[in-house]
Amino acid sequence: MQLGIILSQTDPETVFNGLRLANFSRQQGDSVKVFLLGRGVELDHINDPRFDARAQATALLAAGGEILACGTCLKLRNAVGSELCPVSTMQDLYTLVRDSDRVVTL
Repeated sequence: MQLGIILSQTDPETVFNGLRLANFSRQQGDSVKVFLLGRGVELDHINDPRFDARAQATALLAAGGEILACGTCLKLRNAVGSELCPVSTMQDLYTLVRDSDRVVTL
């Protein structure tokens, strides 16, 4: 299965659980892409010891998952891309939605 996850917030618990789902799906052999949209592009700044979203994101990348970040959303925040938040486009989001068997938004 191809799973697409759209994260558009920075609530540590929600982002952590979305990324946990992404990691679990990879463990099941699924293809997983996460698109960070709106406030979701602030993933690099989530710092909560109970919900280590950064560790989940790093594990997803190590497991072969992909994370994409809206370039316009980054620009609006005067931010640049990073390893966890690589700059992407609306075309990338469209492709994720088009090609995924399931899309989850959080």
